[in-house]
Amino acid sequence: MSEAPTPGGPPIPGPDAAGGSASGADGRGGTSGGAGTPPPGGDGAVSATIVTSATGGWGELTKQLREWRRSIERRLPPWWTRALAALLIVIGLVAPFFFNQASNFMNKEIIALAYVVFALGLNVVVGFAGLLDLGYVAFFAIGSYCLGWFGSGFFFKANLHVLVSPYASSIPGIHLNFVMILFLAAALTAFSGAIIGLPTLRLRGDYIAIVTLAFGEIIRVFAINGTDIKIDGMPVTAGNIGISGTDPPYFGGTPFDQLHFRPWYWTIFVLVLITLFVNLRVRDSRLGRAWIALREDEVAAVSMGIPMVRTKLLAYSMGAAFGGLAGAFLGSYSTVINASEFQFGFSIFVLAMVIVGGLGSIWGAVLGALLLANINFYLIPDVLNPLPSELGLNFNLTDLQVSIFGFLLVMVMLLRPQGLLPERRRQMELEEGIGETEMMEPASG
Repeated sequence: MSEAPTPGGPPIPGPDAAGGSASGADGRGGTSGGAGTPPPGGDGAVSATIVTSATGGWGELTKQLREWRRSIERRLPPWWTRALAALLIVIGLVAPFFFNQASNFMNKEIIALAYVVFALGLNVVVGFAGLLDLGYVAFFAIGSYCLGWFGSGFFFKANLHVLVSPYASSIPGIHLNFVMILFLAAALTAFSGAIIGLPTLRLRGDYIAIVTLAFGEIIRVFAINGTDIKIDGMPVTAGNIGISGTDPPYFGGTPFDQLHFRPWYWTIFVLVLITLFVNLRVRDSRLGRAWIALREDEVAAVSMGIPMVRTKLLAYSMGAAFGGLAGAFLGSYSTVINASEFQFGFSIFVLAMVIVGGLGSIWGAVLGALLLANINFYLIPDVLNPLPSELGLNFNLTDLQVSIFGFLLVMVMLLRPQGLLPERRRQMELEEGIGETEMMEPASG
């Protein structure tokens, strides 16, 4: 992606700079330029002056806001970030008590928190390691099918029950405890992530995107046509019919159903906290620094001794594992695992969350996921959808959902290319590095 110019860049040259120093057709030097150049004081000069003033004014405003923010940060105690994180965790834990057990808002927030895990996983691959992954939907599918295979009666000829509810123990199939299924989903998707990473080791840029896109499409087609693959007379997937009746989590009597959203909320909230902890620790570790080095300059990183193969495969595996965790949770929460869910648009949606929040920024990925998920699942369909009809227009706002997201992405790229909560290194590159080379001109002799 091309970098957008930062506000407050070099002023747009006026007519004098464009053609004033050139000689006219009659051989005389002048400031009027050619025939197409407006004279000084004309409409072109006025337009250039207005644009320059507006650009300079916006640059001064952003610079002043940046200085105020740094001044506030210098006055805060060094532990304020940890205190803020602890406060947000407490707010997140007690938030369900302010809503009804079956509240629609709680339902949407559970889905939004699942997308936070997806975004944090993709941020490891795209943000930390700089590997463009357009097939992230594959790990959502694999994690969901792990829940369907090991937490339902889909394989009806089998009879295995481990630490499940009394009801699940009384029906045929493979029924493992929810925590065990999470570990299996993470392990299987991590292995799949390593497989997808092997063909991309010698590829860069758009070619990595094409390979990962192909992997996502292979998994989608496999999910649809898996009914033709039999194991002891039982199909591997249920195609578009879907695997229904998946087991809810079982933690000793706590009700997990569609009338009690609080247990579901706290379960996914704990998964978010675990994902955040792993992301923060890995980012500051030796492996995290190796990912960033490969992202910045792969040739230099390899020449300094960073093992490229192992480092890239670990990025794919870790990002895939988080996708498998969230996929297994959603498979249990929705009670149905349908092949039609695993579309290419899912990968783009999660990638948009990472970009809007800020590539490489952990808290940016969290904010981007919460923002876009709430816009997609709550704000547009439940809050703003009736607005056009109230204004006398004959369409639903959900029909323009893709256009709305496209508009939001364009605005973020223009106004804040580094993201809403950017990584510090990327923020410095975009705010202080853009245009320096172009603005430096050799001294005239």
